[in-house]
Amino acid sequence: MAQLEGYYFSAALSCTFLVSCLLFSAFSRALREPYMDEIFHLPQAQRYCEGHFSLSQVGPPACPAQDTLERAAPAQRRCRGRFSLSQWDPMITTLPGLYLLSVGVVKPASWIFGWSEHVVCSIGMLRFVNLLFSVGNFYLLYLLLRKVQPRHKATSSVQRILSTVTLAIFPTLYFFNFLYYTEAGSMFFTLFAYLMCLYGNHKTSALLGFCGFMFRQTNIIWAVFCAGNVIAQKLTEAWKTELQKKKEERLPPVRGPFSEFRKILRFLLAYSTSFKNLSALLLLTWPYGLLALLFCAFVAVNGGVVIGDRSSHEACLHFPQLFYFCSFTLFFSFPHLLSLSKIRAFLCLVWKRKLQFLAVTLVSIFLVWRFTYAHKYLLADNRHYTFYVWKRVFQRHEIVRYLLVPLYIFAGWSIADSLKSKPIFWNLMFFVCLFAVTVPQKLLEFRYFILPYVIYRLNIPLPPTSRLVCELGCYAVINFLTFYIFLHKTFQWPDSPDTQRFMW
Repeated sequence: MAQLEGYYFSAALSCTFLVSCLLFSAFSRALREPYMDEIFHLPQAQRYCEGHFSLSQVGPPACPAQDTLERAAPAQRRCRGRFSLSQWDPMITTLPGLYLLSVGVVKPASWIFGWSEHVVCSIGMLRFVNLLFSVGNFYLLYLLLRKVQPRHKATSSVQRILSTVTLAIFPTLYFFNFLYYTEAGSMFFTLFAYLMCLYGNHKTSALLGFCGFMFRQTNIIWAVFCAGNVIAQKLTEAWKTELQKKKEERLPPVRGPFSEFRKILRFLLAYSTSFKNLSALLLLTWPYGLLALLFCAFVAVNGGVVIGDRSSHEACLHFPQLFYFCSFTLFFSFPHLLSLSKIRAFLCLVWKRKLQFLAVTLVSIFLVWRFTYAHKYLLADNRHYTFYVWKRVFQRHEIVRYLLVPLYIFAGWSIADSLKSKPIFWNLMFFVCLFAVTVPQKLLEFRYFILPYVIYRLNIPLPPTSRLVCELGCYAVINFLTFYIFLHKTFQWPDSPDTQRFMW
């Protein structure tokens, strides 16, 4: 059976990579110049490829902000002309992990095959690095599913392969495999770190977490999640021992509102005041602690998390980002989260706990009212799908954002319900990290939801084959439409001769 699963995996990987190569060829023919954020990433990578590794900045500190749609294209053209390849582009807000690794991949090709620097540092070669990352991500997703999902007779190899293919072509992730963005590499190192953490190799996990941090600073949160995964495992073991002890002693159960919460809180206080417990956790998680200290030193020296253009990436308390993530997850996981039985169960729970849900609704309405932000890029750039979501849903009428609150609550409940098989402390760690990675972001952009979604999707129980086929089919249709629109439904701005394209 294991050998047969190996054949299935090889066939799935080969077919996925073949389709990706065909799409990459179509992208390369249609898109011969840098597009969107590539106008910053590609020149910087080419500069590194030529051996210029200085991070010194020459010239003005930042490009003009995209205040209006009409000014967006000229601003980008000025940015592109203003910074030569001999300097660090201050519009880049991430660390140079992508550029350094790209050089490490493409440079040996010039030595082995005798290719010229013009070829190995070309746009196509640099974009191809992300296609290689996508192959690594496919393999890591499969290994993680084998590790995370409990093995029993009800779980078939077909379910694991289908889940792997489905996550590998997850639309918002799959699209960026064909552009020179940080998504594919960021995903690779974060998943690799998570896998090593699950296997107990915490030093390697922390090192890979550092590599992920070099691709995107917010990936430090997922390194913390790996440490939290270790802590949650130890807490779960101790909690089970505590429950067993109380069962044997036949102590009367604690009753009343929030009784379970009070029991867990007392347990955590008792556990955290034990020197033996803390020392055991420290021995296991010290590599992640070193990484956290390194991150704190970086923030202190840099004066913040963001490098480059900080004015457009200011942190804020954007609580509705959690609601947007829940809606995003409900949309892409609807075969698993949306059914008549789930809706009935939710309505019964609402009826049973009216006061609790009323309080949650009022708090959610307050958060939407007080903490909703519309970033200038969201309002100005009509090339992103989020522009149209915001314009045609949230800007249709002021009351719409409040009418969506029940949907947010249902989506959040569905997500929590789908994770009920995971220990309570794992759930706590996951939702804390989800809060930390989404809420400080002022800009609504679907790319920011990719990593938390994939980690969530890896940890829900493997759905039945029929639902996986439905999910895979929906992803394939969404990808087809996305690529078709991007490649063939182009447009131009009134004040720019450049070809514009719709994208995530």
